[in-house]
Amino acid sequence: MTAHSEVVFELNGQSVIVNDVDPHCTLLEWLRASGRTGTKEGCAEGECGACAVAFVGRDALGQPRYEAVNSCLVSLPEVHGRRLISVEGVAGPPGQVPSAASQPAELHPVQQALVEAGGSQCGYCTPGFVMSLFAEYYRPGRSGFDPEAIGGNLCRCTGYRPIVEAARRLKPPAPDDPRRLELAPRAGSVQALPGLDYAANGRRFVRPESLAGVFEALQRHPGATLIGGGTDLMVYSNQRHERYPVLVSLAAVSELSQLVWRPDEVVIGAGLPLSQLERALTGERATELGLLVQLLPLFSSRLIRNRATLGGNLGTASPIGDAPPALLALGAELGLASASGTRRVALRDFFVGYRKTVLTPGELIVSVFLPRPLPRLQRFYKVSKRLSDDISSVSAAFALDLDAGGRVERLRVAYGGIAAVPIRADAVEQAALGRPWDEATARALQQAASGLGSPLSDHRASAAYRQAMIGSLLERFFWETSAPAEAAQ
Repeated sequence: MTAHSEVVFELNGQSVIVNDVDPHCTLLEWLRASGRTGTKEGCAEGECGACAVAFVGRDALGQPRYEAVNSCLVSLPEVHGRRLISVEGVAGPPGQVPSAASQPAELHPVQQALVEAGGSQCGYCTPGFVMSLFAEYYRPGRSGFDPEAIGGNLCRCTGYRPIVEAARRLKPPAPDDPRRLELAPRAGSVQALPGLDYAANGRRFVRPESLAGVFEALQRHPGATLIGGGTDLMVYSNQRHERYPVLVSLAAVSELSQLVWRPDEVVIGAGLPLSQLERALTGERATELGLLVQLLPLFSSRLIRNRATLGGNLGTASPIGDAPPALLALGAELGLASASGTRRVALRDFFVGYRKTVLTPGELIVSVFLPRPLPRLQRFYKVSKRLSDDISSVSAAFALDLDAGGRVERLRVAYGGIAAVPIRADAVEQAALGRPWDEATARALQQAASGLGSPLSDHRASAAYRQAMIGSLLERFFWETSAPAEAAQ
């Protein structure tokens, strides 16, 4: 792959070429430095949504759609070959972005609705809300307002009632809406991201187009850092000012974005954006993977899920990561690959210590395998200070099968936040086998779980509170699944 000295992308319908920008420069920083100051910086870690822009992404069938993302978590070279819209470009025809002295004759319907509903006061958060609602406005099949659309946007002064009122006023886009038409001609032909080997300021950003290309890049640049959605690593860059001599992006590797339903297993690509996985889980698939359906709305915000991946969440090896307990309860295995070959590892054996895994240098997570048939009764619980867009204090996942007589055929129990690694509760699972799913069994299982883990106290929860949650969440699972209607499933 030949090194490039420029990043080329489309912004608000216009081609943009950027030269000599450090690979650590975020899209947000570049937008503001180039005079697009409508996009605001609030937190630089993906929690406030003030910096939201819209990418042209794709749905589960590969069709184009607008997706709002946090521009503070996107390295500028990552937008090479992409199409995106900032708040300056939502009104007026694409490619005719107004200057400061020449405003469009009409506001975009989203902007107009916010004006009419009084959805802006100080105005600092407003551009981010505009962009999130812009993506919601063009959401395929939209009927009504999905509150998740603005779940990652914070407002400090107006309050959410007028903003939600503005969202509820949105009618379907007109047939001749220019932004809607901009998607239509390219429907069914979303191009894969092009590769990139970009160098500036003594640092490098490489985006291979295949796994083989990834391994070649890692061999050429020993010690290079892999980056997926960037929702974790870019926080380190922004907040801790960490710098990486070489970043190898996984965003263009199609092998990492698969979602395959085989007779004996479900295969989820480690680089599949969580929002695409979320949209694919409908109908019978949603029932079969109920744990993931319950997990994903609690996995940060949609702004984050439009970029975040399972591979990234697992690879960080955080004991309070959202995905590990759910995947542990589903009996997941991971497909790992390096230049020397591939291997499968049970997820329960993947974590070997605090923030440590079995990954060897040059090895990465390629796939998550979920063996079928999957347990019929599934629940995911997340204990945190607020319901959504928060870090867990404790999380738990349960998966259960009962026989025709109501006895336990299979039980998997997994927790996060109670030890240095996410854990499976083997003693609880073994104690349940063959027992009737009744109160006596529930009490026995709570007793078996009493010695699990080694909880610590921190600013999120005390050790005693975490210990109490182990048994309480197990009890909650019992009561939610002990009704005859549930047990008969």
